[in-house]
Formats: sequence, C-alpha cells, structure tokens
Amino acid sequence: MQKTILITGCSSGIGLAAARSLRAQNWQVLATARKKEDVAKLSAEGFQARQLDLDNTTSIQDGFAWAMRQTDQLDALFNNAGWGMAGFLEDVGRDALRAIFESNVFGPQELTNLVIRHMRTNKIAGRIIYNSSVLGYITLKNRVPYCATKYAVKSFADGLRLELRGTNIKCILIEPGPILSKFRENAYQAYKKWINPAQSLHRALYEADEKEYLEQTSDHQPPFTLGPEAVTRVLLRALNSRSPRTRYRVTFPSTLFWYLRRILPVRLLDEMLKGIK
Repeated sequence: MQKTILITGCSSGIGLAAARSLRAQNWQVLATARKKEDVAKLSAEGFQARQLDLDNTTSIQDGFAWAMRQTDQLDALFNNAGWGMAGFLEDVGRDALRAIFESNVFGPQELTNLVIRHMRTNKIAGRIIYNSSVLGYITLKNRVPYCATKYAVKSFADGLRLELRGTNIKCILIEPGPILSKFRENAYQAYKKWINPAQSLHRALYEADEKEYLEQTSDHQPPFTLGPEAVTRVLLRALNSRSPRTRYRVTFPSTLFWYLRRILPVRLLDEMLKGIK
C-alpha cells in the first residue's frame, strides 16, 4: 500500500532531493514550497505541489487542507523548511529574531500539530521528522539566532516524543552538518535584509565575511560537506525502520561535535569553536 508524506521546503537542496528520492521509492509525495515559482517548477516535474508559507497561519491551514484532499491517510511529515542568518547577536533586532523563529520553529510546529491530530484521529502509525542541525547542540558566534531556533526544534522534538509515548506515532530528529544546498545563499540574503554592518562595532568582520562569500564558488565549500542525498538516505531509514532512532546525525562534523560537547569542559569547547564560521 502506497504511503504518503508531506514535505516542506522542496524548492531546492534537501527538500527537493527528499521529494525525488521518496517518489522513486513509490511514496506519494506532497511537495510544498514558499514561492509560487518554485511550486510551478515542482508541478512541472510531476509532483503534487502546493504553496505553503510557514510564516502565515492561513497558508498553513490551507496547505494542510490541500494535503487532506490528496490523500485519506498522511503517514509522515518531514519538517524541512527553514533559513539561516549571519549576524552578531547584539546587531540582531527583535523583528529579525521574530522572523526566523516564525519560519524555523512556530510555523513548522503549527503544521505538525495539525498532522498529529490527523494521525491520532485515524490511528495512523505515523512519523514526524524534523530536519535540525549540528547547530542544534553547538552554538557558533555570528550564527546565534539560527542556532537558537535549532535548539528550540530539538526541545520541541524531545517533548513531543515524550507526549506521543503510548501511540504509534514516532518523532525523529535529523541533525546534519554541512550539506550542499542554497542555505548559504539564502542566509546571505537574510543577512543583507536584517543586518546593518555600517552601524556595527563588528563592521570589519562583516566586510571580511561578505568578501569571502562573494568570492566563493560551488567548488569552495566547508570541509566535509556532503550532498543532500546524504540526508535523504537517513530520512529513508527513519521512515522505513520498525524502530527508528530518535536522532540521526549526518556528516562527520555532526558526529564529532556531538561527542566533543559531551566530553569537553565548556571553556575548552568554546576555544575550539571561536574560530569557526
């Protein structure tokens, strides 16, 4: 019997790779994206696609209602959509913090709650999967707002897992390190929107970061960067396993820092992290 999954953030990167791989594995894929032009591309590729903006409650509710018209049984939700932003915390205003939490935390959880109610009501052995990050358990300077959202996602997933005990619904967290995608490009655009380097005490550092970003090429990626298919392989294991793990770490840095965070004193870990961007 064909199973159905709803995926957010399918415009590129991990979300698009997941949609393609799951369709190849005979899943019914309900692919969503924030921009109309990306939805059009997904539809042209043959996906059942819908615009879904996680910053907007009406869009979330309409997107979920659309999903229910496509299937009688939603077996899985992959909360993949989200964005990052560079910026020292002292330069990040309240509106910027609110915006990134709306997209990365509040919106996905609003959608998740709708899916859980559907799964509970229909007694579905479902899967709720959050795409988090290595930055959900270590924090880097100049990346604090994004890190904070991923810490929040981890907490939501942990709490939800406890609340769903006694049901057939599994809650799973995927924690990738560097993955080849448009994440850095989108983070740069967010930085340009929300950060004003000219008024910052860190102006020189921002200028150096901008220069590095503008000079980078597709061949110049952080060490140990993997393609999005690395996350897709883990996603498939989480969906297909009878007893999935609560956590799946992807890439060497994700595993390395998971161990280092547990064995190193905080100040020594701070020394290791201070030069990482």
